[in-house]
Amino acid sequence: MDKKKLVLLVVALVIAVGTAFVARSMFLGASAPEAEAAQQAPVGPKVLVAQRALPVGTIITADSISFQQWPEEMVQDAYFIDGESDVTKLLGTVVRYPITAGSPVTQGQLVAPGDRGFLAAALGPGMRAITVPVSAKTGVGGFIFPGDRVDLMLTQSVKGSEGMPLKTTETVLRNLRVLATDQSTETEVIEGKTVVRAFRTVTLEVTPRIAEKVAVAQTIGTLSLSLRSLADTQAELERVIASGEVDVPEGATREEEDRLIHQALNRPIEGNSTFVTGGDVSRFQRRSIPKTGEEAAKEVIQTVMSTAAQAAGLPGLASMRPQGPVVRVTRGKITEDVPVGGK
Repeated sequence: MDKKKLVLLVVALVIAVGTAFVARSMFLGASAPEAEAAQQAPVGPKVLVAQRALPVGTIITADSISFQQWPEEMVQDAYFIDGESDVTKLLGTVVRYPITAGSPVTQGQLVAPGDRGFLAAALGPGMRAITVPVSAKTGVGGFIFPGDRVDLMLTQSVKGSEGMPLKTTETVLRNLRVLATDQSTETEVIEGKTVVRAFRTVTLEVTPRIAEKVAVAQTIGTLSLSLRSLADTQAELERVIASGEVDVPEGATREEEDRLIHQALNRPIEGNSTFVTGGDVSRFQRRSIPKTGEEAAKEVIQTVMSTAAQAAGLPGLASMRPQGPVVRVTRGKITEDVPVGGK
């Protein structure tokens, strides 16, 4: 290799090493101030934020809010500051305006029990409040609190002409939200433990039609409440999605989708009621509705006429049946015509 090429190679190496050195110094110089600024960033106070989306009418519980660090320059007077606000006093309040997940909770967004319009704020759009009487036996022993969800059962005794009445209990409504117990809309907590108290009435959130059903049910028999599990929410979500009850519009945001799903999950359920009769509990109780005197008399007359016709060989007499539509029922080897509407 000649001398000229060697000099050019050495010069190129020197320039490359110098360029790398300068570039490294520039990078280190640029990152150092950022790291220093990050270390010196001011730490703001902790403010109360929503743990999840809180639609209008949501009853505030301990798991729906928490304190979170917030930049000092963004803190407003309406925020709840850690150390200055008692969170326990906010439990049982109701959301007046919707709060998005992770956003600060302001004083104007909540309405407290006893304030004007509190119960109206707790109701969802188009919903009504109705109160039903309960006891320790029919109210789950007092283990029902505002915000819980319950099913409503009706127990009644159906009388007939055959002596023994039909005892039955029917689940007439499901997934009803509890708004208040007696005249209290909040849960009392002492030393970190929820206080269980007996109550005589429970106020439920229902639709106008369901309110009418509850009013009639109170005149028929005894109403009882059964507490729903929190795990039922997931099963109900799967049912709602499978049935197509949630119609999410094209291009809907995540918040809009969550709101629609929340409305579907919290909707009271009527229809497709389940029931149990006395015969399902004890072999000495009835399984069917007792017949009235008129129905029993018609059945006896029909049986006598059919038996007499068969014995006399008079098919014309045997064909005489009660007026109106009938259903032919076969039980084992016996076939009879039962009037529609008969029991």
